[in-house]
Amino acid sequence: MSETVEPAIDKDFVAWTDLDDLVLALAERLAGQTFDVMLAITRGGLVPAGMLAYRLRLRNILVAAVEYYDDNGLPGPHPTFLQFPADPLLRGQRVLIVDEVWDSGTTIAAVTDRVYQAGGIPTTAVLHYKPSHSTVPGAPDVFAVETDRWVVYPFKAGG
Repeated sequence: MSETVEPAIDKDFVAWTDLDDLVLALAERLAGQTFDVMLAITRGGLVPAGMLAYRLRLRNILVAAVEYYDDNGLPGPHPTFLQFPADPLLRGQRVLIVDEVWDSGTTIAAVTDRVYQAGGIPTTAVLHYKPSHSTVPGAPDVFAVETDRWVVYPFKAGG
């Protein structure tokens, strides 16, 4: 009986100081743009969104609770919205959508579509963009780093 050995996954471990640098890079790339509201995608986007909100001096922060990947990083059939702001909160608003990573892009694309449907004007920002993994058209409007590696953030327990 032979044993199957999984290939090692190249990982980038992000320290808290690295995270601060990544958020600073996003803030610099967003400088000069004005946003009415920030929309943080749970769970991974919460910490970077909070840090970025301080740097951009944004206080109006909403949350989109979306489930697509399970705790093992495996995708579901499609994103499921567990919570999303009511349309009047987004209508006519310049919305900065923040997540930690654009892997397949499926989650943030679904959130962006919902913002458009609500009449908002979305801009997407992520810490890490994985173009070779993306399965949706386009790219984030702003990202700090392009990578193909598995990224382990300091705020993800057991990462």
